[in-house]
Amino acid sequence: MDIIGKGLRFPEGPVWCDDGSVLVVEMFGERITRMKPDGSTSVVAEVPGGPNGLAECADGSLLVCNNGGSFTPIDLGGLLLPGPFDPARHTGGRIERVDPKTGKITRLYDSCDGHALRGPNDLVLDGKGGFYFTDHGIRHERSGDRTSIYYAKLDGSSIREVVFPVEAPNGIGLSPDGTKLYYAETHTARVWVREIVSPGEVKPVTPFDTHHLLWASPKLVYLDSLAVDGDGNVCVATIGTAGGITVISPDGNVVRFVESGDVMTTNVCFGGPGLRTAYITRSGVGDVAVVPWACAGLALHR
Repeated sequence: MDIIGKGLRFPEGPVWCDDGSVLVVEMFGERITRMKPDGSTSVVAEVPGGPNGLAECADGSLLVCNNGGSFTPIDLGGLLLPGPFDPARHTGGRIERVDPKTGKITRLYDSCDGHALRGPNDLVLDGKGGFYFTDHGIRHERSGDRTSIYYAKLDGSSIREVVFPVEAPNGIGLSPDGTKLYYAETHTARVWVREIVSPGEVKPVTPFDTHHLLWASPKLVYLDSLAVDGDGNVCVATIGTAGGITVISPDGNVVRFVESGDVMTTNVCFGGPGLRTAYITRSGVGDVAVVPWACAGLALHR
């Protein structure tokens, strides 16, 4: 693999751009950074709080999941980890739109039906004027938030709760045909699938339904963000002693595991010619791995 963007402060939310550059948020750098094909980096915008997820819209603006600083950075001799919640650092979870030309930040959402967003984490646009996003929530010393999967309009006009409750949801993505919504839970190490019946609405399930559980790890790992490739596989970033990307088929079988060399592997996106290249955020060591992929990636809605 090739390595780009060395020295980043916990990169997340990679987005491949048409000019060949890759955007990431730096959660502990509190900014959006662009990595160019020649390896150079530049700051696109300063984003106070905890920028955690990123997407590019059709008009060129950037959509950010901001957890508001719900993690405290811990430096273990060159390995950066997200540490315990410090209420003095938290400025509130929110969804923001960033103008990459001016750096202007517009807050779109910070609550839903009277419930404050706690730690928005990852998002995916649906190509129908809206996007789904996860709220990872906050873990306290003796308690933790019960959070949701949300659907919101890009223009800031409406937000609704799609799935509740979920346990520390993280990565989120859509099937190639747009009929299935996938999301990963960090601490349970499970990937769930729900059938979409209309934008922002999924088919109800009963408490003991099992068909909406796509995959559960048999090992002690944690799951982070995910992307769906062109074959419909769910490629979920896996945190553990062997960090990397677990590739899960649409029928729930592990196709392969792509090791990244960093225990804190947090995200993946596809780009390059034919979308045959994976860009994997190695957040612990602070860079991005560039890896040839076994199939074409899935072009994301903007």
